[in-house]
Amino acid sequence: MDDVQRLMKRHQSIGKLSTAFLYAVLVSIAMNFFWSPGHIYSSGITGLAQLVNTLTIRNSPVVISTALGLFLLNVPLFVLAWRQISHQFTVYTVASVLLASIMIRVLNPVHLTTDPIICAIFGGAVNGFGTGMALKNGISTGGLDILGIVIRRRTGRSIGSINIFFNSFIIIAAGFAYGWPYAFYSALGLFVNARVMDMTYTRQQRMQVMIITGRPKTVIDSVQNHIRRGITIVHDAEGAYHHDNKTILFTVISRYEMNDLEEAMDEADPSAFVSISDTVKILGHFYEPKL
Repeated sequence: MDDVQRLMKRHQSIGKLSTAFLYAVLVSIAMNFFWSPGHIYSSGITGLAQLVNTLTIRNSPVVISTALGLFLLNVPLFVLAWRQISHQFTVYTVASVLLASIMIRVLNPVHLTTDPIICAIFGGAVNGFGTGMALKNGISTGGLDILGIVIRRRTGRSIGSINIFFNSFIIIAAGFAYGWPYAFYSALGLFVNARVMDMTYTRQQRMQVMIITGRPKTVIDSVQNHIRRGITIVHDAEGAYHHDNKTILFTVISRYEMNDLEEAMDEADPSAFVSISDTVKILGHFYEPKL
């Protein structure tokens, strides 16, 4: 049994490191093929690293490249993650950021276009997909991800306001550095990046599920075997058409767990009626897997 667990852990580690490498390739493509040629700033720490690079090129004899700045600016956040989140999470985060810094430095820029609108859209899309894929596979890309996890664990609040403030600063910096039209282009890139990341990373999207079934025990067992979620039971419901006895089950899942829910329902009660709707806000405990 121990050998099987070791093999599974090794397999997971290889999978996560492979994902970290793929993320590094995608962010370097976004940076070297689109953002840098189009004078577009990214979001978060990556955008701050670009700003540091711009300022040192113009005002300092020592130039700090975007690749180096990305790693150095993340170092305090690595320490925070080591102390507040977990050692394993920190190791994978360091790996993903280090690989991203290396690939940005190593991958030769290809100037496909300097059109700022095209660079903003495609750079944001490529980076958003890479970031979303990394998060989906349990890897942080560093930066504001770490702050978000720590703040949510301590206060239960999201990092939305900090993200807005930080990215507003990046957009204003783009305006001062390259002219105000580029501030709007950078804002467009941030929007595309966020939308693609949301489409790719679905763990944070909550969905309310209502199940109407005549086989409640079978459905509950099947769902909880597939997903670690609590279920609320409403007894003595009645179908209006045949007037047969039904039970209503309520639960909340993440969009990432949708396939598991569908498999559970196919196994337990394919004829059950299942209604799924997006949840805007949750008060109370909602289990999230440990990182």
